[in-house]
Amino acid sequence: MARGPSLNLSITEKRYAPESAPVLAGIDLAIAPGSVTAILGPSGIGKSTLLRLIAGLDTQFSGSIQIDGQSPSAAPPPGFVFQDPRLLPWLSVLDNIRTAGKGIDTATARSALERTGLSAAANLYPRQLSGGMQRRASLARALALNSGLLLLDEPFVSLDRALVGEMQDLVAEIIADDNPTTLLVTHMPEDAARLADRVLILAGQPANIAADIALSAPVNARDNQTIANYVDMIEAATYCRDIPAE
Repeated sequence: MARGPSLNLSITEKRYAPESAPVLAGIDLAIAPGSVTAILGPSGIGKSTLLRLIAGLDTQFSGSIQIDGQSPSAAPPPGFVFQDPRLLPWLSVLDNIRTAGKGIDTATARSALERTGLSAAANLYPRQLSGGMQRRASLARALALNSGLLLLDEPFVSLDRALVGEMQDLVAEIIADDNPTTLLVTHMPEDAARLADRVLILAGQPANIAADIALSAPVNARDNQTIANYVDMIEAATYCRDIPAE
């Protein structure tokens, strides 16, 4: 896959309803092609909303979003891993992957399952999968689109830390192989320290970017001490801006 697209965000304001207070405001951001950007902040701050705006799932905002110079509605649809797997219970795992978008044939779906270690589960139904396997299926569905833009909304939530480590390794491998532009929403500094090369911390009412932290060490060269140092850096930036921990 070619390197993922660039993103340019200029979000003047986002409200959930015309009469409500703005949730996001004054977000001006350029994201480099092929980069991995983690977005942190407390629950309800607008992290998932920001991903939905980028994906074009929510178009009610003031400002502009450009994906390689195109609006989200004109750009190829991103691979989106939601907080819950959102698998259709009446379809097999293979058919769930094929529902990701137009033009996804059986070979493409099987390839995505192979990459996520689910080849043997192709004919199973979601109820037959463990929580970790459902997360992998959700990731496979996102990969099948092959759009170059990968949006991950709390992809490790509700997993025990051993499974989180396995999923982190899988995501790191996919990022290294495909070089997509990746946005990772998480409430865990450890996830950002393991996978991201840039960390954005949202804070305030309305929320904007309170901290923008570069993590320079290559992801595949980060040992435990480097990750621990990055966690400390992220937590320090979080607490000094009075953002409550989740």
